Amino acid sequence: MATLNLDYLKTFALVAELGSFSAAAERLGLTQPAISLQVRALEKQLGVRLVERVGRTARPSAAGAELLAHVGRIEAATNEAVDAVARHSKGVLGRVRLGTGATPCAFMLPPLLADLNCRFPDLDITVATGNSADIVRAVDDNLLDIGLVSLPVSGRMFEVTPLFDERFVAIAPAETSLPDTVTAETLAQRPLILYEPGANTRRLTDEWLAADGGTAVKPVMALGSVAAIKEMVAVGLGAALVPEIALRAHDRERLVVRPLSPPLSRRFALVLRRDKRLDRALRETLAALKTLAALEPEPLI
Repeated sequence: MATLNLDYLKTFALVAELGSFSAAAERLGLTQPAISLQVRALEKQLGVRLVERVGRTARPSAAGAELLAHVGRIEAATNEAVDAVARHSKGVLGRVRLGTGATPCAFMLPPLLADLNCRFPDLDITVATGNSADIVRAVDDNLLDIGLVSLPVSGRMFEVTPLFDERFVAIAPAETSLPDTVTAETLAQRPLILYEPGANTRRLTDEWLAADGGTAVKPVMALGSVAAIKEMVAVGLGAALVPEIALRAHDRERLVVRPLSPPLSRRFALVLRRDKRLDRALRETLAALKTLAALEPEPLI
């Protein structure tokens, strides 16, 4: 059977509601013959009589009454579909899967995601955390749409957009005497709390500590959370190397914070597949993430 004409369905329902072809014609701004033609076309398509005349009143037949029971649901479903599509032109609707490390997720993304949610309430963003290698692999497998990861990233299938350099600083318990800039040699003389082995951050800090012929450092603790590392340092259990973006005002009140010599940093970038279809949801999310390139951490005090 051919698809039912929604306009004809509405016309039939209006005739049944008003009990008159002429009244329906006046309501719709059409002629009475036009209204009759639409109802007859619908009857011909369905193979049943939908309207019966009782005196001067048009009433739905038994088959017409059956159809009327469905017209409301058909119209509601149609309106819902139209509204759903219309939201694409008015805002952003869709799902974006973002993967990143725990530090950017905790200290950079919350205000950005809150702003996106305010501007585009129908945008559904899910965030997964993990190490950069796992995030890149998930982007490659299309399990994630975007990765915010530390470089390097290899693979011709990726589009890579560098964003910002994440600088590292030395932190120690309050009242600790540290020079204006801290070297690996200075830190090696203190108990150290480092990231857990296997993480890219641990590899980076190990390389910095071992530079210029330094010996491998055995930490007193190895933790997976920068928040946990800060707490352990604050209570006097050791010193640490942490990303500067992970420091808040209250951290700077209870910790000694110093820049490193030589400087230590890693570059973060956006990664997505070159063949990824950029719908508006993804475009708006990418545009928001690219504003991270303009952010600077608070100056050291």
